[in-house]
Amino acid sequence: MATAKIPVRLKGQTTCEHHKERQLDFYCEQCKEPVCSKCVTSLHKGHLFCDLIETIPMKKEKIRNFIYKTEINVLQDIRHYIASANTLLTQNDSTFEKLSTDLKVQTEKLKQGLEMLTAKTLSLHQKMKEDNAKLIQKYKQNLEMYEKQLKHQMQDCKEVLQQGSPIDIYDTECEIDSRLHLPVKPMLGTYSFTPNKHPRYYLELALGTCQFVDSGQTPALSDNDLSVSLSHGQPSTQHKPGGTMKKEVTRTKLLTEPRVVEEWESQCDIACICPTNDGQAWTCSKNSKQLKLMDNEGIVMEVQHMTVINDISLSPVTHRLWACDRDKSILELVSGQLSVRFRTKDKPKCICVTADNHIIIGMPKHITKYTTQGQIVLTTEAAGTVTPLVCSPWVITECPITNNIAVLDDNNIHHGGNENAHVVVLDTDFQELFMYGGDIPRYKQTAHTGYQPFDPRNIVYDSQGNIIIADCENERILILSGHGDVLMTIHGHRVWVVGVGRQDDLWTVNCNGDVKLLQYYEQP
Repeated sequence: MATAKIPVRLKGQTTCEHHKERQLDFYCEQCKEPVCSKCVTSLHKGHLFCDLIETIPMKKEKIRNFIYKTEINVLQDIRHYIASANTLLTQNDSTFEKLSTDLKVQTEKLKQGLEMLTAKTLSLHQKMKEDNAKLIQKYKQNLEMYEKQLKHQMQDCKEVLQQGSPIDIYDTECEIDSRLHLPVKPMLGTYSFTPNKHPRYYLELALGTCQFVDSGQTPALSDNDLSVSLSHGQPSTQHKPGGTMKKEVTRTKLLTEPRVVEEWESQCDIACICPTNDGQAWTCSKNSKQLKLMDNEGIVMEVQHMTVINDISLSPVTHRLWACDRDKSILELVSGQLSVRFRTKDKPKCICVTADNHIIIGMPKHITKYTTQGQIVLTTEAAGTVTPLVCSPWVITECPITNNIAVLDDNNIHHGGNENAHVVVLDTDFQELFMYGGDIPRYKQTAHTGYQPFDPRNIVYDSQGNIIIADCENERILILSGHGDVLMTIHGHRVWVVGVGRQDDLWTVNCNGDVKLLQYYEQP
């Protein structure tokens, strides 16, 4: 059934829309609108009326009040806001010039190796400065436009008071009720720099503590392991005005000797493992076309695929499982089935789903970050004969605190490597932070030190930002800080798979299929 159209009177129209050619001489107090004499006895029958001319003194008074308030208050406030915006622009330039100078002075005290990190930090300063300037400039333009619109509206009001008909005055006053909105003052990014008075061996620490408090668009540099500003949300974050997110990390002490919480023999071979928050774990086997969800009592669920699955990763955002297979497909597990999301040009060896909901894929001679739809965001792929930053990525894991990336590089000779496997840690721009090749300081050596060449088979970050490495042939598990310091070694018989579950319980799987859940932090 068609809906009847209600006639709408145009501004300035003096005749009735319902009864053509009849003048709008009356005002319906109940419906708050002008009506004609015919309306009084038909559409508005029984309502209260008055002559339209009787409403004009009140309308004029409202218009005069608007003009008075605008001239006395609003326009003065707008001019003040514009002046304030100009001051913000000046202060923004001055602030960041001083901060840049302070940073350069501190940098001169450090080794030449700090120059690269300095350039990166300064580029963040400049980016934030430019972003602030754009926000302020836009705010200023909006204020100027608002001022212009108000002046135009005020001029119209003056003209209608002098020359307008009663209906013009009525319509003008009605428009005042729908006033323009004052532009919202933008939240500007701020930056603080605190020189490190006691430099250590690592350049990032020696540079100083950098924290960015921005409008949600500039990535923050990591400072120390205690508190890091994040551009993307993680568990245990605090939300503050202006889109700022900051993750507070409570340091937990490592146990002198880890405690075995549970232990059982797996019913299947396990090549990679992704513990869930409910005490279970997704696993896949080498050269297998199946995914298996398991717990300490056995296999809970199986998912069949048509092609061999190379690696799996659990999204920290959606908690859905992702996988890569030998057919160059990147898949997401939805409703018990693996669905293809996109394909890669090279065969994917490993996969990592990040906190910003991107997919990092490890392929021969490079790693590449994609959107969930398969668009390339960032890559380490090098042209020609340039030595690749990552030669043979085997496992990729993301730090939940700094969002740095740790890559287990098998350094395969077929990819131009030298067979010396190692772990390389990259920042969010895929710039190398440090490389770890298995060395343990003499004062940290224990009975679990091992004497075989470094044999990393699996790596994973825990919630504290520490890196856990399964060093199979040396029968040990290494725990490194986020800066590469060896914190602890744990004995583990030929462990080749590790995973971290809820409350940092460490899942380990050895070559015989024995699964252990270890507690290595003191419980609060």
